[in-house]
Amino acid sequence: MKTVIVGAGPTGLLLAGDLAAAGVDVTVLERRGAESNLTRAFGVHARTLEHLDARGLAEDLVETGAQVQRLRLFERVRVNLGVLPSRFPFLLITPQYNVERLLEERAVKAGARLLRGVEVTGVRQDAGGVEVTTGDGTFAADYVVGADGVRSVVRSALGVPFPGRAVLRSIMLADVRLTDAPADTLAVNASAEGFAFVAPFGDGWYRIFAWDRRTDLPDDAPLTLDEVREVTRKALGTDFGMHEARWMSRFHSDERQAPQYRVGRAFLAGDAAHVHSPAGGQGMNTGLQDAANLGWKLAATAAGWAPDGLLDSYQDERHPVGSLVLRSSGGLIRLAMLQSRAARAGRDLLGGALLHVPTVMRKAAGTVSGIGIDYPHAPRQEDVTVASGQRLYELLRSGRHVLLGPAEVPPGYADRLVAAAHDHWVLVRPDGHTAWTGTERDAPVALRRHLGEPR
Repeated sequence: MKTVIVGAGPTGLLLAGDLAAAGVDVTVLERRGAESNLTRAFGVHARTLEHLDARGLAEDLVETGAQVQRLRLFERVRVNLGVLPSRFPFLLITPQYNVERLLEERAVKAGARLLRGVEVTGVRQDAGGVEVTTGDGTFAADYVVGADGVRSVVRSALGVPFPGRAVLRSIMLADVRLTDAPADTLAVNASAEGFAFVAPFGDGWYRIFAWDRRTDLPDDAPLTLDEVREVTRKALGTDFGMHEARWMSRFHSDERQAPQYRVGRAFLAGDAAHVHSPAGGQGMNTGLQDAANLGWKLAATAAGWAPDGLLDSYQDERHPVGSLVLRSSGGLIRLAMLQSRAARAGRDLLGGALLHVPTVMRKAAGTVSGIGIDYPHAPRQEDVTVASGQRLYELLRSGRHVLLGPAEVPPGYADRLVAAAHDHWVLVRPDGHTAWTGTERDAPVALRRHLGEPR
């Protein structure tokens, strides 16, 4: 089976690595001619780190950044990520290019072909396959995945709408040096005039996100460092001695979601499927989790054992998550945009009080981190240690399902299953979600339902 992935951002690269590791012929087409150190994403949440742990990448990535256990949303509103039931009870602050580097190395090592400087111009499909056209030729495949961002060519070629609207215009971005480092790893706050967010690259440079309520300019309007300084001072009380900007730009933040993530042999993932405000740092993470969900399903299809409807379950499971992220990030950005002093004071007072309630705190931490997101028939499976001393997420590095309970793989399933002796019988999908729990007596029926007939 051949698969073409359009887009070599984090979503496309994780998917490419999963497919190549499973023996699928995969080609990634990327419009950019070279890697860029410009990045908008800085936060890697706990659920994403669990997915990277299942690929042997989490520890290397954690070494590149700083850990934040209390995520500050507003003046006195912080979410305690330390309550998360995960090996990674924190938000990792590291630039997106560090994520891309690790994922690209893994994908290429596994055999994925990455072609840069290739402009995709269209996609056609029929019952037998797909054709992806570029300025240099045509790529034939069995499936295509559009991971090509907000202006997705794949989505447009499929005729899939992208309804929604712009939430914030003229958000200012700047990469600068600071004379005085912020006391917290992340500095963020919203005032009557706007908001500002300061995140470290880890090499002495800092990324500034700033929004001025009074400014509504197009993305290509000139931007000065004085504008960034002014808004940062109003939101955070200081500009930290901001100087030496190496790059500045404006962008606008949309809330949009495609109604269909699958059209025949074509799929949408990441920003091509959904885009939302940067509040909570959930954008890149949601796309990576899309890829983790879709990859093993395409691999199972390539291997010939996928149950009926498995590929359709990508839409059923991931579309509601995209909607949830739009609602949660949208709610946060609207709270940040409150203008009156009384409204902001009420937000801080009520938010701070609610987050002192343990159940509310766990719910908030679980939602923003992705740890609390389950699928209707496949809840997230926590990491456990099996009789051999290995962890579940180490066993998931095989890319196969893991059957906890028996010491040996049941006959006929060695090509798609790893077994580990454990007190309870649990079938865990490659994406770390539980497919089935039961008893040894029920296991043969469950395996046939989820993994097909034995060989």
